[in-house]
Amino acid sequence: MYVETRSIDYNFHKGLNYQKKSVIPNTKMFFKPKKIEPNKENIALNEDLAIITKMNQEFATSLDLKETLQTALEVIIKRIDAQAANIFLIDEKKQAFQCIASKYQSYLDEYEIPLTQGVMGKAVLQKKCIRVGNVRKDVREIAEFYFDLDNKTNFTTYSVLCSPLIAANECIGVIHCLNKKSNSKLFEESDRKLLETLSAPAALAIRNAKMAKELIDKNRIQKEIEIVGEIQKTLLSKNKKENFPIAGINIPAKIVSGDFYNFSDLGEGKFGFGVADVSGKGIKSSLLMSKASSLYRCLSKTIYSASDLLDLLNKEICETTSRGMFVTMLIGVYDSKKNELLLSNAGHEPPLIYSRDGKFSNHTEAGPPLGIMSKIKYKETKINFANSSMYVFTDGITEIKDPNGEMLGADGFQNYIIKHKDKPNHERLKIIVDDIIKSGKIQKDDLTILVVDGN
Repeated sequence: MYVETRSIDYNFHKGLNYQKKSVIPNTKMFFKPKKIEPNKENIALNEDLAIITKMNQEFATSLDLKETLQTALEVIIKRIDAQAANIFLIDEKKQAFQCIASKYQSYLDEYEIPLTQGVMGKAVLQKKCIRVGNVRKDVREIAEFYFDLDNKTNFTTYSVLCSPLIAANECIGVIHCLNKKSNSKLFEESDRKLLETLSAPAALAIRNAKMAKELIDKNRIQKEIEIVGEIQKTLLSKNKKENFPIAGINIPAKIVSGDFYNFSDLGEGKFGFGVADVSGKGIKSSLLMSKASSLYRCLSKTIYSASDLLDLLNKEICETTSRGMFVTMLIGVYDSKKNELLLSNAGHEPPLIYSRDGKFSNHTEAGPPLGIMSKIKYKETKINFANSSMYVFTDGITEIKDPNGEMLGADGFQNYIIKHKDKPNHERLKIIVDDIIKSGKIQKDDLTILVVDGN
């Protein structure tokens, strides 16, 4: 593009940067757009999401814990760019670390390391990822390094990254990475943060895999079903008895459930939550629920936009889910300081909002369920939320029937809300569900309710 200039006002178009050359009056100049570089943060997020997804898939489909852990280590080594990596689990009886998976470091399975020794002991004690600098030159680091391990394995360690594996507030082991593949062979702070992020889904996966293996050994088919049910329970948020604005309840129709809910304190008076319902019933649906809930739990810790989170979840489920399967989901953020709700809905039941003056309303705006349309952007709606309670539920509540085949419906559910409105939220939901069942209703589907109490 040629522009004849005297005094030029440069406008920068969104997404493009133009480099300004010297201006000479009455001359023509040629401007070339800079090459657009990919967003590094988005690239890193997609890479980490892929890692988390791969690990979840490996653990969900494999009954061989050791083989699966080896695969997980390969993924972690590649992302961290380490020379070697190991996974040590804690043997409570022996009070020692036992290596159950190792990559590029030999003979570790022959040794037991005391829980109090080395960097691993420090990581478990402090419950945080530890980065140790040059153990060969920095005297300050020598006391934290277990040199006996190098002596026994003929491996030369220069730097260490060690992250505790914490699941359900219990430390079950550590991920242990050695030597950066660089000239210095030293890990950086960015490596420490990345391993700390990856250790969370790895810990959950390992814990679930251990539970699965123990139960499968007892009773094949029936126990496999029970395993899934137990794993699913760990994915649900635990209600808090103190003055917490959100509570939830899930009553599976059978051992496993296709429903899930989650909530968390985001800080600064904000609280995140999500409720989902997977299409169909049985093991296939419950596995999809476990996948969706695991992805939600991981991503919701860093992505606070309800619509952006739904976009990412939908993309992943569309790419990896069997045809005909889908997930309805409502995600929201409650801002207690502003008395606001931010909601984004993917085909889920419209939530009921009950104000203190006794009136009901519902939020009906929704996009399609997750797993149907890959190229879609979900909308986010802001709602004023003062002196009110919002009930998010699955269709198992409204479609529950009495012996005559009459469904409870939204109106019937509202009657129970009014009846028990003065109870604390963590008690209220249980009382409501118990009351519905005691009234003669027959449960044939999963029952899930989440309540958000506003100021």
